[in-house]
Amino acid sequence: MIEKFELHTDVLVLGSGPAGFAAAYTAAKNGAKVILVEQGGDVGGISTSGLMSHWTGSCGSPLYYEILRRSKEKNDFEVENITLIDPEKLKTLYLEMLDEVGVKILLYTFAVDAICEGDKVLGATVVNKSGMTDIYAKITIDATGDGDIAARSGAEFMLGRESDNKMQPATLMFKVAGVDYSKAAFIPSFETTYQTEKGELQALAKQHIPYPAGHILTYATTLPGVVTCNMTNVTDIDGTHAEDLTEATVTCRKQMDDIVKYLREFVPGYENCFIISSASLIGVRETRHFKGKYTLTEQDILEAKVFDDYVVKDAHFNFDVHNITGAGLDKTGVQKNFKQDKGYTIPYRCLLPEVKENLLLCGRNISGTHMAHSNFRAMPICVGTGEAAGTASAIAVKHNCKLIDVDVKKIQDMLGV
Repeated sequence: MIEKFELHTDVLVLGSGPAGFAAAYTAAKNGAKVILVEQGGDVGGISTSGLMSHWTGSCGSPLYYEILRRSKEKNDFEVENITLIDPEKLKTLYLEMLDEVGVKILLYTFAVDAICEGDKVLGATVVNKSGMTDIYAKITIDATGDGDIAARSGAEFMLGRESDNKMQPATLMFKVAGVDYSKAAFIPSFETTYQTEKGELQALAKQHIPYPAGHILTYATTLPGVVTCNMTNVTDIDGTHAEDLTEATVTCRKQMDDIVKYLREFVPGYENCFIISSASLIGVRETRHFKGKYTLTEQDILEAKVFDDYVVKDAHFNFDVHNITGAGLDKTGVQKNFKQDKGYTIPYRCLLPEVKENLLLCGRNISGTHMAHSNFRAMPICVGTGEAAGTASAIAVKHNCKLIDVDVKKIQDMLGV
C-alpha cells in the first residue's frame, strides 16, 4: 500500500527549469513559504539536465542578469561570453540561491494530479519514493513546460501549431572534447553557412547525417577543447506521452555516433573529437499552449507591443521554429535574419489561465500562439515569466487576494521593470 502524506505551503512551484527556479526563488525572496517540486535529480531543467549550451535571447529580468553574474564568478576558466553555460556549476548555483531564500526542494518527485475544488486549484498530488503527498497551496505555479498540472486541473489548451497540432522536434544535447579551438568551426544557427575544401558544412550534414537529423549547430563552452552539439533531431514526437519521450531518447542516441563521424571527417578542428557527456533530459521544444486571459501573438512581438499590464519587459529573440518534418529551420522560422530589434513585453494576463483560480503559468506553457511561443520559449524570457509569477504569488499571499486582483503596478515596481 502506498503511504499518503499531506503538506501545506503558501506557494507550490511545479518544475525547476529556468522559469520554475525563478518563480520559486522570487516568491520566497519576497516572503512566501515555497515548495519546489522537480521530477529529476537536479534543479535547472533544460539549462542543466538538458545540457543547454548557452542562454539565447535576452530579457529585462533582474534575476536573469544576477544568474549570469553569479555564474561568471563560478567559472574555472576566464570566459569572454558570459551567456555560456557550465551545467555542473549552474546546478550548484541554483541550489545555493534557493537555499539562501529558504525554498523547500523535493527532487525525484513527480506531480501527478491537480487538487481542485470547482475552478479553484488547491495544490497538487505528488509521488516519490516516500509515497504520495497532497501538497496544499494558496497559489500553485505550473512551470513544468508541458503544463501537466494545469492540464489536469481542466485548464483549456491547444497542442502545437494551430493548423494541425504538429509540434517542433525534440533534441538530445551532447558535448564532444578533443576539439582544436585554434581552427574549430562554430556554427551558431541554421542560417549560418561555412565553406570548407570538402564542401559547405550544412549541406554536408544533410548528406552524411541520417534523417531526420541533418544539420550542424556547434557552440563553444566554458571548458578548453569542449564543444556543445545541438545536432540530434526527432520529429512527430508528443512530449506529453511517455512512449514518445522514450522513442525520442532512443532515436537521438542512435544518431550521436554518426554525428561524431561527420564532425571528424568534415569539420575543421574536430578531427579527434569524442563524446564526453550527453543530456539526461530530452529537449522538448513545444507541447501545450494554454488559453489565458490574453494570448500573445506573432504580431504583438513584431510590433514590440507594450502592454499596460506587462510583467516582462525587453524580451527579445527570433522566431526559432525548427523544421517540424525534418532537419534545419522550418519555413516559418527566422533566426539571424529576424528584423525586429526592439524588446517586447508580456502581459500578466498571459500567466493567468482563463478560468482557473489560484493557478499561474510560467515558462514555455504561458498563453501564446505557436509562432509567439517559438520566441518566448527562450530561457532568459522563461526566467522573466517565472520571476513575474513568483512576484505575483508573493503579493497575493501577503494581501490574501485573488491572482486576478493583484496590482500589476506593484509587480512592476517590485521587479524594477
